[in-house]
Amino acid sequence: MISSTRRTFSVHRAALHRRYLATSAPQGPSGHHGLLPGSSQSAITSKLHFFNSVMGNDETIPTYRIISKDGEPVEGATLPNIDEGFGRRIYETMSTLPLMDNVLYNVQRQGKISFYMTSHGEEASIVGSAAALAPDDEILGQYREAGAILWRGLTVEEYIAQCFGNDEDKATKGRQMPVHIGSPKYHFHTISSPLATQIPQAAGVGYALKRDPKRRGKNCAMVYFGEGAASEGDFHAGMLLASTIPSPTLFFARNNGFAISTPSSEQYHGDGIASRGAGYGVDTVRVDGNDVLAVLSATREARRRCVEYGRAVLVEAMTYRISHHSTSDDSFAYRARSEVDNWVKSDNPLSRFRLFLEGRGWWSSAEEEDMKTRIKKTVMQAFKRAESRKRPELKELFRDVYAGPEPWNIVRNDAFRHFYYSKHRFINAFPSEFFATIANIQTEQREELATLLKKYGQVWEPWKRELVKFKGSGQELTQVKK
Repeated sequence: MISSTRRTFSVHRAALHRRYLATSAPQGPSGHHGLLPGSSQSAITSKLHFFNSVMGNDETIPTYRIISKDGEPVEGATLPNIDEGFGRRIYETMSTLPLMDNVLYNVQRQGKISFYMTSHGEEASIVGSAAALAPDDEILGQYREAGAILWRGLTVEEYIAQCFGNDEDKATKGRQMPVHIGSPKYHFHTISSPLATQIPQAAGVGYALKRDPKRRGKNCAMVYFGEGAASEGDFHAGMLLASTIPSPTLFFARNNGFAISTPSSEQYHGDGIASRGAGYGVDTVRVDGNDVLAVLSATREARRRCVEYGRAVLVEAMTYRISHHSTSDDSFAYRARSEVDNWVKSDNPLSRFRLFLEGRGWWSSAEEEDMKTRIKKTVMQAFKRAESRKRPELKELFRDVYAGPEPWNIVRNDAFRHFYYSKHRFINAFPSEFFATIANIQTEQREELATLLKKYGQVWEPWKRELVKFKGSGQELTQVKK
């Protein structure tokens, strides 16, 4: 029996189908009129015909699936090549996400961290795609890709330390919002808050890989984004760049049904995000995002095409966002609680893959309980440790921002003017000795902070309360020798 949510979804899809397929697909021209001058592809036809279907024959783009909701292979499907150990690792990584998310979501509600975003409902899309990549492929995430960096080896302890921004936050040293993680070690570019900025950046990273003799033909850049981000201009800029200046850039769209409170039905008029791939001339596939094996298989093939041909590929994973958009959102203000419950019961990516594993004798109920107990213990221990740690030293505010010496724009103005205008008044380019000199100059911001700490740090109660939360209490700045 189809649930009310499913019926609503089916009716919506049927209406959408009628709406954007109001005209049929173009008929193939006879060819006897020849080709359009300057074009090797467009045959001339005398028949006026409008079209809006990328598939032809009035068809929507199909969705690739390997295992059904009961964990059984779909008729005609080819299972990806995985062994028991690989399958168990995928499942354990997927299972870690909701257990960790639940704790950190509640921790934010208690005011112990400022912000959080979960991955509920999208575990298969995230982990399945990450598992298809090489460990040194570059990943540019949006903000739900914790599973991707956990797959690559980041520990739960390290992830929670970043969310707390304490002195064990190796990723961002307390200078980024929670979940905005990054790691050169795991080839995971630091997440930024503005929507879709990572998409054109990924095209640039892909092009850089293509230009690097050591990585050309070996690596690709994978960029994650939601269907809402695909409404931004940056999506089109990134797709255009990666297609016209070909680069091994793998665009992975998580179509989870909502851009915060805007449902996908109000975000686009055509057939999802996949329909746009053809317009940019890139290979495209739509996959069932709640089927981790389908995501794994599709992403493996997408990566192969990226790396071997040096061209962009677009993957659209159809899934559903079970959680609120973030801790700043209440999704029940714009969707029914019953709708969410129906998705959890009818199409849960975790239960689907668990059934597959159990059907092959690779998993059991006893192992399920042991795993959950172990992960919960790890998460709680990591949380308690992170909560007890102090913030990084205040001097970390001024480190790791620029490579080499600090640039002129943050150097003390009087020092800059004295050095530059006295020696190089009419020279446009900065001389090498200029950079050597400013390397030893204290920045204006650092000196100002040190002055304020000396003046107020031990006498004004609000500052006294805050300073003790930092490792070293700011003394590494106030005791610097001039």
